[in-house]
Amino acid sequence: MTLVATDSSTSTLTQPDPRVEDQVQKFVLTLSCVERAGIVQAVTTFLFERGFNIDEHQQFDDGLRETLHLRTAFSGSPEYTPERLQEEFSAIADRFEMKFSFHDQTKQRILVMVSKFGHCLNDLLFRWRGGSLGGDIALVVSNHETHRAMAEAAGLPLIYLPVTPETKLDAEQRLLELVDEHNIDLVVLARYMQVLSDDLCRSLEGRAINIHHSFLPGFKGARPYHQAYDRGVKLVGATAHYVTAELDEGPIIEQEVIRVDHSYGPTALSTVGQDAEALALSRAVRWHCEHRVLLDRTSTVVFR
Repeated sequence: MTLVATDSSTSTLTQPDPRVEDQVQKFVLTLSCVERAGIVQAVTTFLFERGFNIDEHQQFDDGLRETLHLRTAFSGSPEYTPERLQEEFSAIADRFEMKFSFHDQTKQRILVMVSKFGHCLNDLLFRWRGGSLGGDIALVVSNHETHRAMAEAAGLPLIYLPVTPETKLDAEQRLLELVDEHNIDLVVLARYMQVLSDDLCRSLEGRAINIHHSFLPGFKGARPYHQAYDRGVKLVGATAHYVTAELDEGPIIEQEVIRVDHSYGPTALSTVGQDAEALALSRAVRWHCEHRVLLDRTSTVVFR
C-alpha cells in the first residue's frame, strides 16, 4: 500500500492500482551460441530499446566448449508477443548465429504416462494442484487401469492404452494423436515401464522426460533395488533425463541422492528410492516448464 498526503495534512493508505500489474507482460528469452564479445550487450540493448525491465538474468560461459548459454526473464508492454519478439530479434540472432526462443507466461501442457508404480504420478498431481509444478497436467495415459481413480480424483481423464508386441506401433501412433489433440508441450514418463520406439523418441525429442531409478547407467532392469542390495550400495539415487533413442542415455536434467547403509533391505531401499525419483522428476518437470533447461549436445545447462 501507498501513503498519500491529503489537503488536511493527514496521511491515508491507498491500495496500488491493480490495472498497472495487469498491463505488464512477462517473457523469458533463452539462447545458446558460440562465445564471443558483445552478446550480452546486444541482448540488453534490444530489451532496453523496447522498454523492457530485466527481472532475472543467468548465463553460463562454457570455456571448454567455447559456447554461451543464457536465460533472461523480463517484463514490459503487453503489446508484444513471443512471435513479434522472435521476428525483431532475428537480425541479432543471425549476427551471432544463435539458437534462441522467446516464451510468454503460457503454461506448458503436460501429458503424464504411468504404469503400475504410482508414486511419481501422485507427487506430480499434488504439486500441480498446489500450483508449484510449473505446468498444467492435461491428461494421464497408462498401459494399466491401476491409477484411474487417482487421475479422476484430480479431475483428469486417464486414457487406457494397452501395449503388446502386436499393438505397440498402433499404441504409439495413438499417443502422438493425443499429443496433437490436447496441444501437449511435454510428455512425462512417470515410471512408465515400456521402451519407446526409436521413431517415437525422435518425434518427442526435447519434449519428453523420463525418470530412472538410479544414477545412470547402473542398475538397469525391473529389480533395481534388489541389485542395489546385492551390491551393498551406500547411496540411493534417481536420474531425470530427456528421452532419446538410446535407452536411458538421454541428456540429464536432475539427479537426487539419499544416503543409506547396510541395514536397508530391498523394501526399504525401494521406499527411499521412490522418494528420490519423485523429487528428481518434479524438479526436472518444473525447470523444463520454466524454460530453465537448455540442451547442449548430449548434456544440459540448467539455470535453477
